[in-house]
Amino acid sequence: MSRQPYLECGKIINTHGVRGTVKLESWCDTPEILAGLPTLWRKIGEEFRPIRVLRTALFKQFVLADLEGVADLDAAIALKNTVVFAAREDLDPGDGYFIADLIGLPVYDQPRGVECGRLREVINRGAQDIYVIDTPNGERMIPVVDEFVARVDLESGIYITPIPGMLD
Repeated sequence: MSRQPYLECGKIINTHGVRGTVKLESWCDTPEILAGLPTLWRKIGEEFRPIRVLRTALFKQFVLADLEGVADLDAAIALKNTVVFAAREDLDPGDGYFIADLIGLPVYDQPRGVECGRLREVINRGAQDIYVIDTPNGERMIPVVDEFVARVDLESGIYITPIPGMLD
């Protein structure tokens, strides 16, 4: 399976001050990961363009960043609502995986040995992620906990152990 070279990592949600600093909402596991990136990328059409990060600071759960070429309030305002990306090689999934690599994987009912759908989306509402699966019976949501998710294999799929009625 081909892996995307750039992964969504956050969004510029506002400005901070009058000198061009932007405020970012982090979509990484922690804001520190976003704050540690040397370069952010913007998608313009089908092309990714780099923006060098000059300085970052953590502010509550947000990241404040000074970006190359963004020297005043007007330039920062122009970037508001821009989704930013990270180059895959700048991120380390550790022992895990990137959510972008899971989307589209087949989902198998492990005890029955049958495919039950495909992963469409991963939602995070705090306690744990939730897999949104398109099944022949419609959309189903599975909490990502050991009781339900037996294993994830980026090559073959996601193996779940559903309880009765979970996929009906």
